[in-house]
Amino acid sequence: MPVAAQVMRHAAAHPDRIAVSGPGGDLGYAELAARAGRAARRLADEGIGPGALVAAGQADPVALLVAVLAADLAGATPLLCDHAWSEERRAQVMAAVPVAARFDAPLPEADGPPVRHRPGPDDLTWACFSSGSTGRPRAVVRDRASWTASFAHLDALTGIGPDDVVLIPGPLVSSLYGFAAVHTLAAGATAVVPGRWSPGGLADQLRRATVVHVVPHRLPAVLDALEKTGGPLRTAVVGGAALDAATRTRAAAAGVRVVSYYGATELSFVAVDADGAGLRPFPGVEIDVRVPSGQALGEVWVRSPWLCEGYLAGATGPLRRDDGGWMTVGDLAEPHRPGEVLRLRGRGDGAIQTGGATVVPEDVEEVLRKVPGVDDVVVVGTPHPYLGAVVTAVVEGTGASRAALEATARAELDPAQRPRRWYAAGSLPRTPTGKPARGLVAARLAAGDDPGLRRLG
Repeated sequence: MPVAAQVMRHAAAHPDRIAVSGPGGDLGYAELAARAGRAARRLADEGIGPGALVAAGQADPVALLVAVLAADLAGATPLLCDHAWSEERRAQVMAAVPVAARFDAPLPEADGPPVRHRPGPDDLTWACFSSGSTGRPRAVVRDRASWTASFAHLDALTGIGPDDVVLIPGPLVSSLYGFAAVHTLAAGATAVVPGRWSPGGLADQLRRATVVHVVPHRLPAVLDALEKTGGPLRTAVVGGAALDAATRTRAAAAGVRVVSYYGATELSFVAVDADGAGLRPFPGVEIDVRVPSGQALGEVWVRSPWLCEGYLAGATGPLRRDDGGWMTVGDLAEPHRPGEVLRLRGRGDGAIQTGGATVVPEDVEEVLRKVPGVDDVVVVGTPHPYLGAVVTAVVEGTGASRAALEATARAELDPAQRPRRWYAAGSLPRTPTGKPARGLVAARLAAGDDPGLRRLG
């Protein structure tokens, strides 16, 4: 990953086949390859080549894919950035990572001899930000093999092939949707990339889509649209939070097979449920749930070829590794033995799984503490029927209004990080060391009868 070499092969064999369908229309494989080649030539002319980190923040998803492929041809590493960031936010993130160049508009193109970097499995070919880059910019970087070598397994599980039209209805800066797009191009299929979730556009998109990649809480809307318009949709690939059995049953009644999986930006695929019988290790993955003595749950540790290289620029985050090649991001599960179903039970570090995103509470708290009138704040996840959980903030102090808090959240946090529920407390419960007791706050919210908490209107 990325997949410039595969795109070039498809362009030679099937030049007129539609590669991508974006907001501006369709682009065939030959033209996609030509645009990527000319952009790679421009990068090379500017001295950007192997080992360079190129920040790509194009709003147009097709232009973003061209930039990713051009960087791959030049041997550089694309770093996908959110085009919706404010300039202040963008500057903060860029200051934290060693980028050689930044492009927010479509990459300039140049004529000249083709640029060809000989791709290797250990090339660093993809970097993107995990959910929550404010205050702690945290970019995950991957080598080529950590994703491309998994493509054949996903093909076998989903049946995706060159005749498919794959709908990818979300921002490609998300690793889930970015992976879906490049996997589709590697397969020689057609990637439909609107760039964002658009319920109003689903009807047209589903008239030709045979496969959709989506997060769990979006699947019901896809099925609603399918019931109204019909279409050839046969498979839904669902990643992120747990998928409820009722939605899977409904999909089956509509003739749509669901392949759901659990993973993380850092870990890629961990476990997959291809038949509704429960999550089992994805091919090539070893799972070790490490349960401390006397505890009911343990951390999920993973060893596989699909793991990331780590965070750029020495950033810290939930990813940990041991000397045996195992990694964890702190997810919790019931005790697990080989051959058994993996039963996940949330995050042990307080991270919030909301829809398809993972939100680190400390990142949100760091921003909200800057709001005048906030003495302290605790962020937790509270249950939601479709998203799994929503970000919920409990503010200590009496001087901050909800309007001021929401204005700061809109200005400095990604959409997934912004609290949906707000509470105020005269004083937060604290641990013996003086830190806010996050677990106790979550328990009081769950109980719903704590007079010390009031909803902010």
